[in-house]
Amino acid sequence: MYTLKTLQSGDEAWLENFLLQHADTSMFLRSNWREAGLLDQGARFQGTYIAAIADAAIVAVAAHYWNGMLIVQAPVHLAEVVQATVAQSHRPISGIAGPAEQVEATKQVLELVARPTQLDESEILFSLALPNLQVPPALLGEVECRLPYPEEFDLLSQWCAEFNVEALGQANTHNLILNCRRELEARQARARHWVLVLKDTPIAYTTFNAWLPEIVQIGGVWTPPPLRGKGYAKCVVAGSLLEARSHGVERAILFTNQENHPAQAAYQGLGFRPTGEEFGLVIFSD
Repeated sequence: MYTLKTLQSGDEAWLENFLLQHADTSMFLRSNWREAGLLDQGARFQGTYIAAIADAAIVAVAAHYWNGMLIVQAPVHLAEVVQATVAQSHRPISGIAGPAEQVEATKQVLELVARPTQLDESEILFSLALPNLQVPPALLGEVECRLPYPEEFDLLSQWCAEFNVEALGQANTHNLILNCRRELEARQARARHWVLVLKDTPIAYTTFNAWLPEIVQIGGVWTPPPLRGKGYAKCVVAGSLLEARSHGVERAILFTNQENHPAQAAYQGLGFRPTGEEFGLVIFSD
């Protein structure tokens, strides 16, 4: 027997105890509730969380966030928590993320299999214990990894848009540039993004799309096409992880396209190894 419960303030430890059992595929869920709590008023990082409870423990959860993303961690009772969350949030669904098999099952449950997508992937999950980080020699003097300067935001907004087009299948519109600018400003306020520079010229970029005291999740890695193949992505990711390690972070997670062999080689060159799990990411077309 199980019951469904809308999680609220005071349920954080209860939720965290469950998510820790699935830590590598729960980074968005864990990071978002820490950023914004469990109250849903539509603000950034907030969402409606509904859990299945059995024997006084959470055994499944789904959350529908301010940006329309539906994120699942439901090894059991998936249909029930997904349907209840969407019904209560009253939001359109912009995408789905979570363990790959659960994402596919969620599409079936919500009858979204035929809905057009701009991205629908099962990606390889990689993990790295930060004491084992292999630091590229170029990062020890040739290039510098640092927090971006405000005067670099015009360029970085364009890079962000290009990343969204190439990696996420979005249309390159003026609104995309504006949204990227706002996203960069939010990351700057939290010091959660980095630029790699060579003689004061930006050459690569990265961010953390989830940050916990002990673990971070890498996202948004971008090197302009003319500068690829020079090891800059490895350097900017390594630089960000050195900063995280200096704050006591112990491990890093990332996921990447199964066909993106250059990215996989770069991450493995830093010490990342596949976990054996796959992360599902679906973004629906507007």
